[in-house]
Amino acid sequence: MTDLLAPMPEDWQRCLAIAAHPDDLEYGASGAVAVWTGAGREVSYVLVTRGEAGIDGMTPAQAAVVREEEQRASAAVVGVRNVEFLDHRDGVIEHGLALRRDLAAAIRRYRPELVVTLNHHDYWGHGGWNSADHRVVGRAALDAVADAGNRWVFPELAKAGLEPWDGVRWVAVAGSPQATHAVDVSATLDRAVASLAAHHAYLAALGDEPPEQQARAFVSRTTTQAAARFGGQPAVTFELLAR
Repeated sequence: MTDLLAPMPEDWQRCLAIAAHPDDLEYGASGAVAVWTGAGREVSYVLVTRGEAGIDGMTPAQAAVVREEEQRASAAVVGVRNVEFLDHRDGVIEHGLALRRDLAAAIRRYRPELVVTLNHHDYWGHGGWNSADHRVVGRAALDAVADAGNRWVFPELAKAGLEPWDGVRWVAVAGSPQATHAVDVSATLDRAVASLAAHHAYLAALGDEPPEQQARAFVSRTTTQAAARFGGQPAVTFELLAR
């Protein structure tokens, strides 16, 4: 029998969501983000790239501008005002100290209690191989949570005024094949669809189906699948790692 999903913790105020590309959070978490911001919680986004390698019919320079605009519009739909881009190269994000340092600095800037990131496992739940960028960023985010709290890891951050932050209590992995928790998104389904559909140029490049139709089909499918393990309510799932 498949284990039931537990409700996500609610005793927190600040969340930092870290992902590799524009659209990653809309494919995994935006319905939950809308619930959280609607309850008065603060959610900020940090995107490691601008998604410049994501549209075959656009040059990277063109795509970076379009995808940044789409990400900011998408975030606004679910109540997120702070959207930051770190400008690592899309498609070839390197796992290493530079990425860990940038993410640790972001965690120190935003001082979240909850960090959200995207699936860092090798596979998706349906068995498809996960992309290198997702794997690298997800794992670096997990490492950066510890780095952010250690004064002697990246000491240059404290010298630049970013004091250690050891206040992250959980990391929630969206889109994980090992989900443990969920958020009821029955009240935010339309906003989740609109948030994903805001990536209009990106979705248009994926196929002939209109972007809004693609978005609604994806959100409906994933939240309905989760409902079977969450009391019949449409839900966004997370693998919750406590610290």
